Parts: sequence; structure tokens; C-alpha cells
Amino acid sequence: MLAISLSSYIFRSIRRIVVPSQSLSAHSSLKFPLKCSFRQIYMENHNTNNPRGALIVLEGLDRCGKTSQSSRLFSYLEGLGHSVESCRFPDRTTSVGQMISSYLSNESQLDDHTIHLLFSANRWEKRSLMEAKLRSGTTLIVDRYSYSGVAFSSAKGLDIEWCKAPEIGLLAPDLVVYLDITPEKAAERGGYGAERYEKLEFQKKVAQSYYSLHDASWKIIDATLPIEDIEKQLQEVALDCVKKCQKGKSISLLWPC
Repeated sequence: MLAISLSSYIFRSIRRIVVPSQSLSAHSSLKFPLKCSFRQIYMENHNTNNPRGALIVLEGLDRCGKTSQSSRLFSYLEGLGHSVESCRFPDRTTSVGQMISSYLSNESQLDDHTIHLLFSANRWEKRSLMEAKLRSGTTLIVDRYSYSGVAFSSAKGLDIEWCKAPEIGLLAPDLVVYLDITPEKAAERGGYGAERYEKLEFQKKVAQSYYSLHDASWKIIDATLPIEDIEKQLQEVALDCVKKCQKGKSISLLWPC
């Protein structure tokens, strides 16, 4: 009953944030219709004298090397003189993030719909701050974002369009880098299995979900290459992205439909 009540509360909160209430069906059905008027929405950079930062997202299976490469990319861009910050989702420092952390550590049990909405709410907690930093000229390197939320939840059997719906209106990445590794290879890496989702069969389903989400704009890097080779490829695509944003590329929103 607690999970159902919490799910309903989160649903209503996100419902008020994302889209007008009349565009959603009754929350008791737990269905988010995507017949909406959203397209890719572009927002002008209000301060043309201060080039904006880039939103760079690293995605991939557990143990693909995202965290390590995020740190290396941060050092690289900072070394070039760029204003840059890094973050990761879930952000376990917030009240919502602490609930997620407890769940991931197998210390609590939550309904699949509830935990998906918690992950989404965790990203919404940071949305305004992230936009402000981008507009001020700071590039953000993000370890996991909306794509992870959708990939992992849909791998559990939840409808993929339902999973996307709470993410509508979040900032769209300027670059998505997917570190590609097979689930079998990832399972061979140190520390595998410490958290709830680090199970081989489940990671295979996550990989399939990622495949259905990716498009031509994603940059795919072989995560089995030597660390230095991955680092170099990531630096090239990231720096190109930063330059495009500095030249006036508009900020856009998730999710075009």
C-alpha cells in the first residue's frame, strides 16, 4: 500500500510539472498518453554575449566505464579552460535520491512504477539548476540521464512510451555518448553484482532497450578498447559539441513526439 500511495503522489507531482493536467489520463490507470503537441522545442540563448555550455551525457550498461570516462573528460575540458561541472543520476544526495539509493542497495522494496517515477523526479529536482548553469556558460558532463531511466524500466516490462512520458520537458542532451559493451564482458569487470540491477540476464534486456532508444545522433564508442583510446574518441566528439553550443546552438527539450 505504501508503494501504491507513493507512486500516486509522485505521479501527481510530475503531472503538474510536465504537462497540463487535462492532457493526461486518470492517474489510477498508470498510463501516460503521448498524443501531445510536443515537438522538439527550442529555446533561445537569452544571453548572446555569454556562449552557453553543452549538456553531454554518457550512457551504457553497468560497468561500461562511464564514471571513469566522465572524470577524464572533465579534466580534459577543464584543462582547456572551459567552465565544466560533472554530475550523475541518480543524485543520491537529495531526499528522493536517498530513497533510490536504499532501493538500489536492496534495503527497500518499491513497485516498478514507483521507482521509475522516483528516478524521473530525481532528474526534475536538478532541471532548473542545470539550465541555469548551461546558460551561464558551464558545460555539464552527466553520468546517466533519461535514457537510462527508460532503458532500465522498460527492461522490467514497463511500456516504453509510459516510461518516456515523465521525462518530457527535461533538458535534451547536446551529445549522447553510448559506451558499447556486451553484457557478458561487463559482467567480467570488478565489482559487478553489488547493486540490484547488476544481473547478467537483466542487463541483456537493458541492452535491447538501449538499442530501441538510440538514434543517428548518438555517438557509439567501443567500451572494450583501451581506456586511452576511448578517452581520445570521447574528447574529440565532446569538444566538437562544446564548440557548436558556444556558437549559438539552442537548448532543446525532451521528448520529441
